[in-house]
Amino acid sequence: MKLETNLPVAVIGAGPVGLAAAAHIVSRGMTPVVFERGAVGQSLLNWGHVRVFSPWQYNLDATAKSLLEATGWDAPEVTALPTGREIVEQYLRPLSQLPQIAEGLHLSATVTSITRVGLDKVSNSGREKAPFEIRWTDAAGVEQATVVRAIIDASGTWTRPNPMGVDGLPVRGERAASDRISYGIPDVLGTEREAFANKTVLVVGSGHSAINAALGLLSLQDQEPGTRVFWALRRNRIERLLGGGLNDQLPERGALGLAAKKAIDTGRLQVLAPFAANRVSPADGKLAVMGNLGLTEMTLMVDRIVVATGFRPDLGMLSELRVAIDPATEAPPALSPLIDPNFHSCGTVPPHGVVELTQPEPNFYIIGSKSYGRAPTFLMATGYEQARSVVAELAGDRVAAREVQLVLPETGVCSVSFGDEAASASSCCGGPAASTSSCCVADEVAKAEGEAGCGCGTATPSTKTTTIELA
Repeated sequence: MKLETNLPVAVIGAGPVGLAAAAHIVSRGMTPVVFERGAVGQSLLNWGHVRVFSPWQYNLDATAKSLLEATGWDAPEVTALPTGREIVEQYLRPLSQLPQIAEGLHLSATVTSITRVGLDKVSNSGREKAPFEIRWTDAAGVEQATVVRAIIDASGTWTRPNPMGVDGLPVRGERAASDRISYGIPDVLGTEREAFANKTVLVVGSGHSAINAALGLLSLQDQEPGTRVFWALRRNRIERLLGGGLNDQLPERGALGLAAKKAIDTGRLQVLAPFAANRVSPADGKLAVMGNLGLTEMTLMVDRIVVATGFRPDLGMLSELRVAIDPATEAPPALSPLIDPNFHSCGTVPPHGVVELTQPEPNFYIIGSKSYGRAPTFLMATGYEQARSVVAELAGDRVAAREVQLVLPETGVCSVSFGDEAASASSCCGGPAASTSSCCVADEVAKAEGEAGCGCGTATPSTKTTTIELA
């Protein structure tokens, strides 16, 4: 429904998707007000040393680009691969400084809660016409309130990394050992070099962030030979996790998988899979990581741990809004089946926009990586299309809002072959399964429906019970 008031449209988050939404709001003749908990692009600055695997052409929103070009902005080369910091410095910061956006930009502003003016979550009367009130704290810690007519939540998931445990909880002792545990991709060749040089490090995770972290540590090993790296995967599907190699339409992403495989084959990167940690304890100046490698008990002695197991959304500030969230993925219910990692392992996502993102609370939307909940397959280009569609809806252009188009590069992961065993797992019955107890997607689905399986094979876990200690 088109909004008739003169109140601004709020955007929570001044990252790539949040500022893209602000640009679309401006282009539609509306006024944005943007809240960012830190600096512009704060989350990207936290991994600013990492070079992304998608070139600039996938990292620029078309409308934001047009607004910048009108000011004489010098666009980056579309085929170049930027770092997180370069995205902020060359794109997001100039975008945030456009007068139409800068006027309503609040930095070091933490949104704490949102409600409808004069109404709690239960109240029905006049709800759709009531504006929103955003409560937030400024840089001095003073609580503020801003009234807006619509809200686009693009606050991301960076502040809530997933813990180390396979059950979604921190393993016992994880919190107490937090001074020696890094989440995400630490800057081991730069600001955090001293903490990791000549240390034994366990990397936990099964995505591109984990591969990036492991390869960064191997680069450190080239300079500091005493550095030792273990890579723990919580599921034994290595052929799925190493990516599509030369079949990947994003060469840098494919190169990550190929580089990791080479390191594994040469023995520089030691893989533990499937590995489930259950306790972390200090021991003789190190950390003892206790868990199971398959069915084999193991204690691994390390100096540091890098947990790169993904992220999850923070939904706390939405407690007074009527928000629908899928119970499994924590994504909007209509979007969830399109991105569910149990069924989407190739990195491709059908086009989606306002229809899939509409909430029970009118004129409130979650977009960007936060809209993906716990699913790990988000790309900036996806968020840009979400922003365009949602803002078109807020402007009353229902046709444009529903003309959703999205072309994402294939990962090639479903056709990759790293040998006979890997080829079998990646091509059999719909691709590899998410569960270690199944050999493929069809086998997993059949077992979920109470059948014995699809008949093409089963996973074979280790049956050893001896304790292994690696120092």
